[in-house]
Amino acid sequence: MSEKRTALIIGAGGGVGLASVKALREHWRVIATARSKRDLSTLQELGVETMSLDLSDDDSIREALLSMQGRTLDALIFTAAVCHTSRACEADEHMWNMTMRTNVISQALIVNGLIQSLRDRRGTIVFVNSGAGERAVAQHAVYAASKHALRGYADTLRLEESANGVRVATLYPGQIDTTMLRTISSEMSLDYEPDRYIHASSVAEMILMVVDSPQDVHLTNLDIRPRVEVDARYLV
Repeated sequence: MSEKRTALIIGAGGGVGLASVKALREHWRVIATARSKRDLSTLQELGVETMSLDLSDDDSIREALLSMQGRTLDALIFTAAVCHTSRACEADEHMWNMTMRTNVISQALIVNGLIQSLRDRRGTIVFVNSGAGERAVAQHAVYAASKHALRGYADTLRLEESANGVRVATLYPGQIDTTMLRTISSEMSLDYEPDRYIHASSVAEMILMVVDSPQDVHLTNLDIRPRVEVDARYLV
């Protein structure tokens, strides 16, 4: 039996991240990160290795990268994101800093620290972006800006690392039934209709498809829409 490949999932405390842990753990050696002790405990109950990581904290990122030194890595999967709603001209400095740091900057810094391991294994990097990374969304100026930035970063990374054998894929899901979308719906005074949204487990299956894809192909940008399209009041 061949040795299991190793996947590091960033932001596995819930939603798509937790679903991805469940989807990969049978055939992959999974390292799952989360911020809270409760989420880490839940992940440990699934029988996977865990790591505390707060994308808003420089020291936490440095400690996580240190703990990965010398380890093989076949897939790096980013599912973490923050989103708060605001009209474009009312977003404050804290919202801008926190959103850009979590959704873009910290992810790029983690790639910097782990890229050689991925080159060595001809690995795959997966970014879970959003419909907001492809179009404008009312009251989501900061979030959409961060996701557009992530798209630009990921597309450039893919071009630069292709010659090194590293695959870079971005998923653009529509509305997913998650705590984050439920919170956004409340902030915008919208009805929450989970039966109309994508299941987190379905996005996780798409991530599994990407990392398990044949070595001679490179899946790049994947749009994932609800089976029946939802009104574009929000696209996150």
